[in-house]
Amino acid sequence: MNNLSLNTQADGSIRVREALLGSRIDTKPFRADETLGINPLTVAIPGGGCAMLFRYGVVVFFGLGTEQESAFLERLRPLIQDPRTWPDDELLNVRIDTDTLEGVDAKGCLWLHDTSVQRLQLVAEMLARSSILSDDEARLTKTFDKIEPLAQHLSKKGSVGQSKQVLLTYIGDSLLSQQRMVGRAEVADKPDLLWERPELEGLYLRLEDEFELRERHLALERKLQVISNTAETLLDLLQTQQSYRVEWYITLLIVVEIGLTLYELFFKGH
Repeated sequence: MNNLSLNTQADGSIRVREALLGSRIDTKPFRADETLGINPLTVAIPGGGCAMLFRYGVVVFFGLGTEQESAFLERLRPLIQDPRTWPDDELLNVRIDTDTLEGVDAKGCLWLHDTSVQRLQLVAEMLARSSILSDDEARLTKTFDKIEPLAQHLSKKGSVGQSKQVLLTYIGDSLLSQQRMVGRAEVADKPDLLWERPELEGLYLRLEDEFELRERHLALERKLQVISNTAETLLDLLQTQQSYRVEWYITLLIVVEIGLTLYELFFKGH
């Protein structure tokens, strides 16, 4: 098994940085001779270290200095869709020891047995999933904060208190978040590489527990359901109110028409 050559910091640890750069990264331009692995695409960096790219907008650096990272990010810039002005990132220190249980210790350091491509790919996958969850959590929290006052308004005053267009926007946000959760990082599924390297499942389970991926994913699904149900209920109520209003308008027009007809018969006829 070939281990990757990664640059170390002064204390002997390996610097790992994950960054959410945008909504998508085009990975096609990278040459085969600089690729160390796929799923995720793993690219060798001149001077040591590697970068792992996820099409849904995340990059994870292993063993790179800040100058190396800056140079690679500059190369990535034209390949990013919807780039973020200030990318969300996370730093992690990794140490290698074959005798230590793999996982994150009490001080937040991640211990691994080696620096094989697939082991690092698993770490990158879990960091990327955590990043996507954080992004969805922030997005849904904003929508949830907007929906809650509407439910309170309905409870206190018995009316929707918002326009149809705004409610449709909330429903759209909910559907978009669901699409992102399913179509970007399949957080609830085991990574494909575990089929080839089943011995890494222990590390996978410990990282999943450390980042609370399953719990956060379930919490997001529940919050999505609440937002969707609330917005749809309010929209139904609004449409019902509008329907009643139209019925009253029609009734009023009929009464006016009858009044005019009676006027014609009894007053103009004599």
